[in-house]
Amino acid sequence: MRTRSAVKILVYKLAVVLALACLTAPFAPAQQTAKKSYVFKGKVESVGPRTVTVANEKIEGWMEAMTMAYPVDKPEVLKTIKAGDQITATVYDGDSTLHDVQVVAPAKK
Repeated sequence: MRTRSAVKILVYKLAVVLALACLTAPFAPAQQTAKKSYVFKGKVESVGPRTVTVANEKIEGWMEAMTMAYPVDKPEVLKTIKAGDQITATVYDGDSTLHDVQVVAPAKK
């Protein structure tokens, strides 16, 4: 009998703690999720079904100049670019995906 009473009290206390946690959660400081962004520039070497291989310029504070296959945020962009195109994009810390890929018009001679 005594054990049932103790269990009921424990369940009640647990329910109160859980309810308080749920009520105060919206007031907890939000985690910062914004990542630092960088401008990506390079020359397209090849276009694959899911990636684009780019010889990119050095991105100060993020990456040395190199040639690498990159995923893109919008696969439909792979149909609009070709080898030899100069592109710009946005990249974020911890993510090698190219965002908002744009072809740069060739300089007029």
